[in-house]
Amino acid sequence: MKQVWITGKGGSGRLQVRESPTPEPGSGQLRIRVEAAGVNFADVMMRLGLYPDAPDLPAIPGYEVAGVVDAVGAGVDGKWSGKPVVAMCRFGGYSEAVCLPHELVWERPAGVGAVTAAAMPVNYLTAWQMVRVMAPVAAGETVLIHSAAGGVGQALLQLCMLSGARIIGTASESKHARLREQGVDCVLDSRRRDFAAAVRSATGGMGADVVLEPRNGPWIMESYRALAKCGRLVLYGFSDAAVGGRSGTFSALRTLAKVPWVQLNPIRLMNDNKSIAGVNLGRMWDQGARTGAWVASILELMAEGRIAPTIDGVHGFTDAAAAQRRLEERLNFGKVILVPERMDRA
Repeated sequence: MKQVWITGKGGSGRLQVRESPTPEPGSGQLRIRVEAAGVNFADVMMRLGLYPDAPDLPAIPGYEVAGVVDAVGAGVDGKWSGKPVVAMCRFGGYSEAVCLPHELVWERPAGVGAVTAAAMPVNYLTAWQMVRVMAPVAAGETVLIHSAAGGVGQALLQLCMLSGARIIGTASESKHARLREQGVDCVLDSRRRDFAAAVRSATGGMGADVVLEPRNGPWIMESYRALAKCGRLVLYGFSDAAVGGRSGTFSALRTLAKVPWVQLNPIRLMNDNKSIAGVNLGRMWDQGARTGAWVASILELMAEGRIAPTIDGVHGFTDAAAAQRRLEERLNFGKVILVPERMDRA
């Protein structure tokens, strides 16, 4: 079978398709013949050497897949064989076949294809944890979604709209018109440094009830300033450390140096009547029962047609470098998907 490997730290040229033996499922595992795999910013960070939870390189990236179960290990009900599924994996998803614990595999609802399903786990679980668990969004509230055109941003947009929230979004200017078509009330340039004033202007001086910030570093303080009283700021990324050719250890240290470590202290939070939360889905592997319930809720919404991932594009394994560059250069609108060449031809 074919897999996409990161051969070493560096640019997208470090991605390489290799042949490997097809794995056999162990006890409690299912083998999935992969039809689609999601591409995430964590994969880019892994290649750049900036993802602390990643395995040592060379390694295979990929957190999520969709496909069909073609073998089961001991202790797994044979009824799984032949079922279309979606699954989470702790790396290794850029493969034509993966063996995973059955607890990380869910049956796909009727009518939900592999590309659509593979776009769900990371983006929608991250979004769900933020706006359903950590900072629940209520009808009539205003939510500021940074990077609203990205995979997580699009998931957040849909979930917040289901809650009846008003949306302010940030994105590069080329994406503004499409975001407005999706119902975003106010769209701001994502590289604008003084956006808090614009948010207050758009909310009659109040500020946003919830702000969702994936960039870290100097952006944190301005997002905090954009909050209304009783507002909730959720931090969920480190994307400002990966910016094209300037990415690397130096950019990570520069981003960390600009985190407002001292300004946002417990006394200030109390006096300002604001709160800050953090989300890292990669540290939720020991919360299977909880995240599994979230997946069930998300799949139900997908089956009902109430949410649907926005797909930026589908790339073959041999085009994995271009797929990752879409994210790294902030060119994508929605989710980037990889498919094995056999599926690409189909």
